[in-house]
Amino acid sequence: MQKKLFLLDAMALIYRAHFAFIKNPLINSKGLNVSAMNGFTSTLWELLRKEKPTHIAVAFDLPGGTFRHEMYEPYKANREEQPEDIRLAIPYVKQIIEAFNIPVVAVPNYEADDVIGTLAKQAAREGFSVYMMTPDKDYAQLVEDQIFLYKPARFGNKFSVLGKAEVLEKWKIERVEQVIDVLGLQGDAVDNIPGIPGIGPKTAQKLLAKYGSIENLLEHTHELKGKQKERVEENKKQALLSKELATIKLDVPVQFDAEKYALEEFNREALSEIFKELEFRSLSKRILGQEAAAKAPQQVDLFGQPIEEAPKKKLKAANELLVDHTHSNTQHEYILLDTAEKRAALIAEIKKAGIFCFDSETTGLELGSEIVGLSFALQAHKAYYLALPEDQAATKTLLEEFRPIFEDPEIAKVGQNLKFDLLMLRFYDIKVAGKLWDSMLMHYLLEPDKKHSLDYLSETYLNYSPIPIENLLGKGRKKKRSMRDVPLEKVIEYAAEDADISWQLYEKLRPQLSKELLALYNEMEAPLIYVLVDMEFEGVALDSDFLNNYAEELKQESDVLVKKILEKAEAPLLNLDSPKQLGELLFDKLEIPYRWRKTKTGQYSTNEEKLSELAPKYEIIAWILEYRQLAKLRSTYVEALPRLVNKFTGRLHSSFNQALTTTGRLSSNNPNLQNIPIRTPRGREIRKAFVARDENHCLLAADYSQIELRLIAEISGDEAMLAAFKAGQDIHSATAARIYEVDIEEVTKEQRYNAKTVNFSIIYGAGAFNLSQNLDIKRKEAAELIEQYFKQYPGLKKYMEQTVETAKEKGYVETLLGRRRYLRDIKSKNAVVRGHAERNAINSPIQGTAADMIKLAMIKVQNRLKAEGLQSKMILQVHDELLFDVPKSELAKLRQLVEEEMKTALPNLQVPILVGIDEGDNWLEAH
Repeated sequence: MQKKLFLLDAMALIYRAHFAFIKNPLINSKGLNVSAMNGFTSTLWELLRKEKPTHIAVAFDLPGGTFRHEMYEPYKANREEQPEDIRLAIPYVKQIIEAFNIPVVAVPNYEADDVIGTLAKQAAREGFSVYMMTPDKDYAQLVEDQIFLYKPARFGNKFSVLGKAEVLEKWKIERVEQVIDVLGLQGDAVDNIPGIPGIGPKTAQKLLAKYGSIENLLEHTHELKGKQKERVEENKKQALLSKELATIKLDVPVQFDAEKYALEEFNREALSEIFKELEFRSLSKRILGQEAAAKAPQQVDLFGQPIEEAPKKKLKAANELLVDHTHSNTQHEYILLDTAEKRAALIAEIKKAGIFCFDSETTGLELGSEIVGLSFALQAHKAYYLALPEDQAATKTLLEEFRPIFEDPEIAKVGQNLKFDLLMLRFYDIKVAGKLWDSMLMHYLLEPDKKHSLDYLSETYLNYSPIPIENLLGKGRKKKRSMRDVPLEKVIEYAAEDADISWQLYEKLRPQLSKELLALYNEMEAPLIYVLVDMEFEGVALDSDFLNNYAEELKQESDVLVKKILEKAEAPLLNLDSPKQLGELLFDKLEIPYRWRKTKTGQYSTNEEKLSELAPKYEIIAWILEYRQLAKLRSTYVEALPRLVNKFTGRLHSSFNQALTTTGRLSSNNPNLQNIPIRTPRGREIRKAFVARDENHCLLAADYSQIELRLIAEISGDEAMLAAFKAGQDIHSATAARIYEVDIEEVTKEQRYNAKTVNFSIIYGAGAFNLSQNLDIKRKEAAELIEQYFKQYPGLKKYMEQTVETAKEKGYVETLLGRRRYLRDIKSKNAVVRGHAERNAINSPIQGTAADMIKLAMIKVQNRLKAEGLQSKMILQVHDELLFDVPKSELAKLRQLVEEEMKTALPNLQVPILVGIDEGDNWLEAH
């Protein structure tokens, strides 16, 4: 049997796991960031499962300095202070490693690199194949016939194993030990190893190809020329020091012990306890199995009984099921409503209670899907299921019995993502009314940064894992088409459980809403559900013929571009959609300078950001970017939109999500209307496909003008900015006049553009570096521009400083209406992480207030449309814009109504609110 030893660099893997989730950290219900623990454990488990090592150990760095700091005090001095989340994660990671029965190795005064290097060489001499698991490139110097560098998977790329051949190829050297010489010459900014100034990887490789080592190079400096000779001779000692700093020590006082490092069975009980504490339910399922995952951190389950004392359930007849499944071993009652008497009794009970929870099971997610059944709950642990027949006439007859409770405005409705259920019922002509309590939206207000799915909420608040849908529908080729194909007994348990859980979540979450959040829920989020149901149900007419013709037009343009590119490249067989081929063409064959790191797989990166930087100088790259733009327009929008037209209604019905963005803004999908291009002529053409329903109607678009700038003036109270808006001045020209100290009439186009860029950069918390890139000016100029800007708008500067300080005190910021954005990294000692949180602190109250404002406007406009009996329909919301399908006879009245309600959505503002309104036969004309 092959002896396989894996040596893991703990801190490198912990940092990697932490930063992999930096934009969307995994936060458990205790507020602990568990990204590093989760990522490390997942990586470790995949390693054990796939690679099946016979031996394993994990090396840690110890606190304090090492011999390298004694040699060179600035060693690693540039590194940011360790993030608090990583500091808190390390003890947990060590517990997890211990529970896996894996030895931990650490030696004072040495780094993990040295420990792993020493152990690797010892183990290889004993006949082991050794794999050093780390993303750290420096380990390449240790590779030999039986020692390999094992780089873990990241960002969708698979893991990679580097042996001698791969190292020599990747580093462009002749001997593995020359890795140290490359590092010594080029230095390492991460570890603050100085190297020789002006020498990068390619120069280092050329010098080593000729001289073989740093020492030999230093003996032949007389052969060098010009600036290079000068730099090498001036930095001889620094080069030798850098090489020594980069050299991994192989004589650390540690001894490889095959018996000690042999892989053992992990400690299930210890792992289970750690996973419970960290709330790793998915990992628990993968590693420990379903049963362990279902147990909660607290010793009570979904049904409020102690897990150890819970009685087992027995399967009864389908009309009164007490089903035994792996997710709970306590008693509950789920009843099939299979007689008129049972249905009447439940309806009477609901009328008496004045509130009920419900959930729908359907054949699909799109409008027009059939309802397979409805589940109901009025209390915890007891629920009802109404199975609806395939015969739609019979289904409608059954639903008629429930119409009175659904349409009664005095009966409150509870559920999870109620908008979906209301839409499904609307297709059966049942218009739900009454107070809505949606657990998804209540949790969204409480924890905007977290997930809001039923499974997540159930696991977090009820310590209970619901039945996975895969248990009913299956997976892969054996997957059933819909819930109609699932046996009734299973559907009852699954569906009734959803209503039961949703009711319990309502009982848990409603009391947690503060007075301010409750008002936000009652006055905005809950009423908006009805508005979105109306809007989504209405949909929009799409001119598919126009799009089909436009697709052909774009294809012809694309073909012309491809021909030009291939002729210019003299590469008739080039595949423009292959990043590898494209990179080799541009940077090898055409020798266009490439100054970035290659991808993880060693390829040139040809992403849009890099190519855009080169496009002004190289015509072929500009053509390639244009080709990509055309291809994206065709595939993402022009060809895709007609396929999304609903087969039942013949209209396009986008789905709007209230609980996705952290700022409170609505998002949409199928299609994602927020991303339909508007800044390019070709992108704008797509809006022509969104049309009025017939010749007697037109589209009306109403758009807030510069709403975020107006709101920052309002929130900051800056007198100069408020005065500019009150005077009706163009804010960008007014800003330019102040910054450049000229009269507003004398402002040039370039000055206005610069001022506009600064205005929006300030909103998003951008600094001099970002501004210099946006304006293509020197960083010093950008800094001066920002300094001058704040001199003119001191109230804005004060707002930004005070907002960050308030965020540090409270841990969150708020919109004008009290919507919160929590900023758990606002006090981080890591400057990058803290800076991101500070920018969010500045921007979130502005973006969030703008989001709240348009939501209120939607509610008020919709209420007016109904109150005044108008036939006009609100059909889309995109960013700060509302779109209406309007009978031409109502056009004048609607213009006035929409403008009034949008302007006054947020009352008592100092800053004037402007709304741009226009109409046309299609969206582009109306915009």
